[in-house]
Amino acid sequence: MVNVKVEFLGGLDAIFEKQRTYKLNVEGPDGSTVTVGDLIDYIVQNMIKNDKDKEVFIENDTIRPGILTLINDTDWELEGEKEYVLEDGDIVSFTSTLHGG
Repeated sequence: MVNVKVEFLGGLDAIFEKQRTYKLNVEGPDGSTVTVGDLIDYIVQNMIKNDKDKEVFIENDTIRPGILTLINDTDWELEGEKEYVLEDGDIVSFTSTLHGG
């Protein structure tokens, strides 16, 4: 199990009960390591209440294009994306760069 802080910014908080920051305890499927992929699965399964909102956050089993994902202020693409193994105290931020007009 890992304790992480998750932030939903750029309007994404609208699909997370208008709350921008969460402190989560997430358990991995094998009981030991927890990856960002496990965290994303947890978010989709447990935190998005409206099924229609899932397509705002997820596309093709990964974070939707237009959502900047940072792990400890570093682009997740530099950290291994969904394979990154989370550690206690990590901060994962999701920021939508798509804005309606």
